[in-house]
Amino acid sequence: MVERVEIGDPASLTVSQMARYLADGALSSETVTKACLARIEAIEPSVHAWAHYDPQRALMQAKEADRRRAMGLPLGPLHGVPIGLKDIIDARGMPTENGTSLDAGQRPNQDATLTQRLRNAGVVIVGKTVTSELAYFHPGPTTNPHDPARTPGGSSSGSAAAVAAGMVPFAVGTQTNGSVIRPASYCGVVGYKPSFGSVPRTGVLKAAQSLDQVGFFARSVEDAALAATVMGPDGQDRDCDLNPGPLLDTALSAPPVTPDIAMVHTPFSERLESATTEGFAELVDLLGEHGTEAALPDLFGRSAGWLATIMASEMTRNLGHYYDRDADQLSDAFGALMEQGRSIAAVDYLAARDMQPVLREALDPLFERFDAIITPAAPGEAPADLSTTGDPIFCSLWSLCGLPAITLPLLTGPNNMPVGVQVVGAYGQDARLLRTARWLLLQCSPDEETGQ
Repeated sequence: MVERVEIGDPASLTVSQMARYLADGALSSETVTKACLARIEAIEPSVHAWAHYDPQRALMQAKEADRRRAMGLPLGPLHGVPIGLKDIIDARGMPTENGTSLDAGQRPNQDATLTQRLRNAGVVIVGKTVTSELAYFHPGPTTNPHDPARTPGGSSSGSAAAVAAGMVPFAVGTQTNGSVIRPASYCGVVGYKPSFGSVPRTGVLKAAQSLDQVGFFARSVEDAALAATVMGPDGQDRDCDLNPGPLLDTALSAPPVTPDIAMVHTPFSERLESATTEGFAELVDLLGEHGTEAALPDLFGRSAGWLATIMASEMTRNLGHYYDRDADQLSDAFGALMEQGRSIAAVDYLAARDMQPVLREALDPLFERFDAIITPAAPGEAPADLSTTGDPIFCSLWSLCGLPAITLPLLTGPNNMPVGVQVVGAYGQDARLLRTARWLLLQCSPDEETGQ
């Protein structure tokens, strides 16, 4: 039993808090869903986080969740919790429009695998969050909840903004280059991108299958660990063959020894804003003997080019039919991507693919010495420009290698905007990464993980 306390606005709770209050009977799913819908009604006109939301359908789901609880039926770990899904993820009964007018009105007749697993866990799906056009760089209408003149990032802009604005405590996004880590940094929330191959992408728009990963936005590391609900192979996504095991218990446990962290300087460090550089220097000082600065060899500087080659080639192969159908309905940025993809030689694409395991294995000595890597999530604050989604360069290497990463809202820029710290773990070691990230968060801001 949780202690009876003044709850305040239920929409401000973390997922973990909300789930505990729901289980204890201190709150009903209908109550928390109504609170989230009220927040959406109040803030959505300025944030534009939702491509589609249906208050009536959400309340029907919430009432059904309460009915099941009252009847003593089996319940999942997220029972009654309202969430949002990026609008490239299929959900039966809701449109999937992929951020383009070419898919306007498209309604799938079945759930994506991860959607079905979330339903089995008991969630209330409030709606579909805005994505950039076909999950690429051309931004949608979403603004940053901290400053409407600034970008929320992309392409999972709506999911990040919805959590940051308190519209839902948990939302699902995807990342091909930097589309979870970067918007989480810009919007000041926790963003978790699991190891490649741990979340099935069946029923999710296929952009670049060698890079595409599902990710999650939340308010705490504990909440991010609940993403384990959707992990594990489904027998349909042939690249999904990894199950990192139970995450929550490990994430909440104390490290057996004080973690050693490597502050990694990538070959792209010249793109950092000065305030970000200063913030990371202070973080390394805070870690003391358990924080060590390290630089990657110049070879890693070519990672962004290899990722761009794979991304352009595979996105052209998978999404080129949109361009062929009606190029005039698509952005210049997407058109340029298609032309780039069609100009890439097979030998260059295959060479780039060959470098993925090479770079991942080259990082093994770092992970043998250190528990995790910390590195910037973005160059700095969200740009004051809604025509861009920002620079993903500090995500590219880790996306190319398929390593698990999580962004923590630990720094603040010169304009009082959030700046995230990216923590990267060894491949398949998601539980250890989350445990280390939670430890780091508590060292830097002891009250942060409580959500109070």
